[in-house]
Amino acid sequence: MSEPVLKLREQVAALHAELTRYGLVAWTAGNVSARVPGADLMVIKPSGVSYDDLSPANMIVCDLNGTVVEGELSPSSDTAAHAYVYRAMPEVGGVVHTHSTYATAWAARGEAIPCHLTAQADEFGGEIPIGPFALIGGDDIGKGIVATLSGHRSPAVLMRNHGVFTIGKDAKAAVKAAVMCEDVARTAHLARSLGQPLPIAGADVDALYHRYQNVYGQSAEPAGS
Repeated sequence: MSEPVLKLREQVAALHAELTRYGLVAWTAGNVSARVPGADLMVIKPSGVSYDDLSPANMIVCDLNGTVVEGELSPSSDTAAHAYVYRAMPEVGGVVHTHSTYATAWAARGEAIPCHLTAQADEFGGEIPIGPFALIGGDDIGKGIVATLSGHRSPAVLMRNHGVFTIGKDAKAAVKAAVMCEDVARTAHLARSLGQPLPIAGADVDALYHRYQNVYGQSAEPAGS
């Protein structure tokens, strides 16, 4: 097993704990995967295994057609969807799936989450879109994810009657998007229960997104440079 694969097994196993920490999953539902840099491979969790029992050793390595390359257990039932995203979107390094409560409630309604919050503008660049209904197990979910997110600034899609899929430059970024998606969905639900939320002008959404993506946080440059 190569060093990059060993590191990704450790990272992907550890990131699943973030899904439980933020209350994004129940029982064994949900999954995180990561693309192996420089190889047509990905690491994903095994199907139906308790989050408490996940470890680097039982993460599954698959090729980008979803065929198991390393691992003794069956991979996640969403493996084909993850694999399709990686094949179609080479810039994506991580994919996450959850059934987080509030975001999935919007998915059950078949409704995108409108952008009424600066935090949503920051992270998603506008609405969180709704994707089509698709059955689990084949490429259809992956096709719906790619069709919905291609050309869209949002790293999250609400798959109708199903749940949330997020993408990122790596698995950690995709997990962050899943956490933020649920936070936004909860606040949007509460705001709507109080009345009609106020809109944010499109130009302001653009400005907020640009600032957060390009200015917010610590610069990689040394202090004083």
